[in-house]
Amino acid sequence: MKLPFKTLSYIARHPLASKRPIHAFYRYAWWQVCSRLQDEIEFDWIEGSKLLVKRGMTGATGNIYCGLHEFADMAFLLHLLRPDDLFVDVGANIGSYSILASAVCGAGAIAIEPDPGKMAAMKRNIGLNGQVERVERVQAALGAVRGTGRFTIGRDTMNQIADQEDEASQEVELLTLDEVVGQKEPTLIKMDVEGYEAEVVAGGLSTLASDSLLAIISENADKPVRDPIEANGFRLCSYRPYSREIVLDANSEPRSTNNFLFVRDIEAVRARVSSARKREVAGLQI
Repeated sequence: MKLPFKTLSYIARHPLASKRPIHAFYRYAWWQVCSRLQDEIEFDWIEGSKLLVKRGMTGATGNIYCGLHEFADMAFLLHLLRPDDLFVDVGANIGSYSILASAVCGAGAIAIEPDPGKMAAMKRNIGLNGQVERVERVQAALGAVRGTGRFTIGRDTMNQIADQEDEASQEVELLTLDEVVGQKEPTLIKMDVEGYEAEVVAGGLSTLASDSLLAIISENADKPVRDPIEANGFRLCSYRPYSREIVLDANSEPRSTNNFLFVRDIEAVRARVSSARKREVAGLQI
């Protein structure tokens, strides 16, 4: 049997799992057994929230092993959002971030996902958590202009806008971020669209200018993404969940999260995250 060294190393180095490694590796072993006995597992997650997870759902299984798959980014969301806020989840996949925003924080959410299989899984998760009224679901990809495009299928968290060489793809509706958000007032936006973030930003310039928007989490911080964001007063930062510090970054080199955090009105955000109550995640308080 070939050992999954990459996954085991990820668990060992994870900022949460490494504090309780026996429990984390137990959850890994539990998942390996249970996921072979039944197609879909209902997993008790954080403060009564749940996730329906199948084998191959990389990000979701990371939540099972470690509590929060993307620790700094998910912890930032948990500490930032309040019940009257709006979270916009661009590239929502099965809805992990949107479940944290709605079921745990009590905020509203707009969850945008073009893949019909992932959208179906997300709808089940939203329904399981009783968040149908709180989470708006949009089955579309976002781009610079409205239209249609081809989107890959069967790549789990790696699905993206397809190029000519991608045979496993399907046509999807393209909307703009400004069109989806409209007159609503978002507090936090997360973009995880596998390199298509520049087009999302180009179609969301009015949304970026919204006074309500405090922070953006983006998988990409290349110049076409970063320049329009920074032009609206955001600064590249890192978040340290245990100390709840927001630290200005001197450069745009990827951190351990592989995502980039842009914050506007840093003092207001610092006040929010520092005053947020602690959450119990995988047996630890953060």
